[in-house]
Amino acid sequence: QVQLVESGGGLVQAGGSLKLSCVVSLRRFSMYRVGWYRQGPGKQRELVAAITSGGSTNYADSVKGRFTVSRDNGKNTVALQMNSLKPEDTAVYYCNAELAGANYWGQGTQVTVSS
Repeated sequence: QVQLVESGGGLVQAGGSLKLSCVVSLRRFSMYRVGWYRQGPGKQRELVAAITSGGSTNYADSVKGRFTVSRDNGKNTVALQMNSLKPEDTAVYYCNAELAGANYWGQGTQVTVSS
């Protein structure tokens, strides 16, 4: 059974930091592109950051320089370090794993940034 379990969300003041983690129960995890999406109130789900099997990363323009995505293939985990948080970062954050068109999602974790 495929499971992606996120943790680390919560309430933080603007300018603060949070770290999200996701444990992914997928065989051959190292082959997957993994990352984080978010969906804010009244908005569509959008890519925040992703990291490929080779370690290449890409980020949404709005988070470049503030967020860092990383993976640990030995522990089947992907993390998102979020610094200098802004109220507009408030959203439900979803962990994602993708390989050859197959997409898997976590249940989401709420991040709320107060001004």
